[in-house]
Amino acid sequence: MAALRPPRRFLLPLCRAFSGGSCQLVPERGGERRDAAPSRVSRFCPPRKSCHDWIGPPDKYSNLRPVHFYIPENESPLEQKLRELRQETQEWNQQFWANQNLTFLKEKEKFIDSRLKAKGLELRAESGQKATLNAEEMADFYKEFLSKNFQKHMYYNRDWYKRNFAITFFMGKVALERIWNKLRLKRKKTSN
Repeated sequence: MAALRPPRRFLLPLCRAFSGGSCQLVPERGGERRDAAPSRVSRFCPPRKSCHDWIGPPDKYSNLRPVHFYIPENESPLEQKLRELRQETQEWNQQFWANQNLTFLKEKEKFIDSRLKAKGLELRAESGQKATLNAEEMADFYKEFLSKNFQKHMYYNRDWYKRNFAITFFMGKVALERIWNKLRLKRKKTSN
């Protein structure tokens, strides 16, 4: 797993608050899916002294990388709200893609079976090798699948943008809060 670090020149105030004290990481929540089989949750545990978010290996069903979120010891209510929004968005995204990929694989298998039966072929050739369709035949499936799921993808994209704008908005608020707190500390030091 690698640490997720925002670019320093843009988010330096955000990074500074994550640099000290003891850390606490939020566990992955891959096993909470309803339609998909439970995911293998990574057994990796970041180092105790780590003060960054950690990105795990790709999820078996969604193919997205889960994130262990760092919780600073002195997390403000605004920072907590941002972290919780990021966690909720990650869980929502993981669940959507796990379900979408599961649906895709099931429908793909049904399509291949039906086309092979229409041709009078078995699922396995005499040699034991799995029978396949050519690229043109599979293109029919991909087009049909995308057309059938167009509305679902459109709603997903709309919600994805809404969530990302909300996260970006809260990141800005957190950055301003940290800058304001830092300026307040400087004023107190200079006035004393």
